[in-house]
Amino acid sequence: MTDQHDGTRCVHAGLPDPSPGQPFLPGPVFAAPYHLDPRQGPAAAPNGYGRPDNPTRRLLEAAIGELEGGECRTFASGQAAITGLLLALLKPGDTVVLPTDGYFPVRAFATDTLQQVGVTVRFVPTAGPYPDLDGVRLVLVETPANPGLDVVDLPALAARVHAAGALLAVDNTTATPLGQRPLDLGADLVVASGTKALTGHSDLLLGYVAARSADLVETVTAWRTVTGAVPGAFDAWLAHRSLATLDLRLGRQTANAAALADLLAGRDDVTGLRWPGRPGDPAYPVASAQMRRMPGVLSFDLGDADRVARFLDAARLVAAATSFGGLHTSADRRAQWGDDTPPGFVRLSCGVEDTVDLVADVTAALDASR
Repeated sequence: MTDQHDGTRCVHAGLPDPSPGQPFLPGPVFAAPYHLDPRQGPAAAPNGYGRPDNPTRRLLEAAIGELEGGECRTFASGQAAITGLLLALLKPGDTVVLPTDGYFPVRAFATDTLQQVGVTVRFVPTAGPYPDLDGVRLVLVETPANPGLDVVDLPALAARVHAAGALLAVDNTTATPLGQRPLDLGADLVVASGTKALTGHSDLLLGYVAARSADLVETVTAWRTVTGAVPGAFDAWLAHRSLATLDLRLGRQTANAAALADLLAGRDDVTGLRWPGRPGDPAYPVASAQMRRMPGVLSFDLGDADRVARFLDAARLVAAATSFGGLHTSADRRAQWGDDTPPGFVRLSCGVEDTVDLVADVTAALDASR
């Protein structure tokens, strides 16, 4: 389906072949054990036990795999996917390079867990510069980074990583596979939280890992099987249902982010605006060349925590909430979670409200919060 456009691919991704009397997307299959063949056992059918086997989950994995351009394995959350990837691939004595400005629980996991089991952890800003990579086992980048929205040139970095004999994994949460396909850009693995824009309805937790290497897929699959970090059938079904509108949702979210970036850039009471789709943004030269569409997330600084609270109190369309990528516009003061951002730093996730309404609401809320 690579010859078709994004909207078509999203609507049809992972659906079974048409069968008279059957729904387009079968409902979730809830099962722990399945009937086994009394002689051949699990070899006779694709389903034996619910931890490694579930047909609803396989359909979702086929859908995400089509969009990412690789084979996919889903996890119970984005954090389960990324920690599972790290623990499956790294062993004592290995070295991993992680972003200093990426999702902070990953950094906490690296220092609290990976270092404790003998993995050497190096931290590098997403935009670089990157050190000599000789002896490194894995480089993990998040681009655009969450929450600062820096980007890295993936083909250039992939060339350096592979020249050093290492693997490159890319956290594609912010971009989604419609924003960029890291496997096409040289990455060995993609990891992402499907909780956010991929599913976009703020009603489930999901993560996934995708790769084209059968060996890497098998390593990740084996880890997931023995640790059990699988999503439930209903969450997998909800996620697959939600994929059909991904193109439509991202289109409105990107348009809203562009309009709000223009608004915020013209205000003298807002500083630190970042959105990689804005020509004046430091990330724009790489992002505009590398990404297929820009995210619906932007960040800025309102000076202090109290002004952020006044802004959110005054807004009618902007909810105070963590996570991002949902239908409803939300804003998160990241410092309240222990993230090392300034007290007035805001990550704003654009929903699918009408652009003119959202711009008017944010304008009024900023005025009221002065």
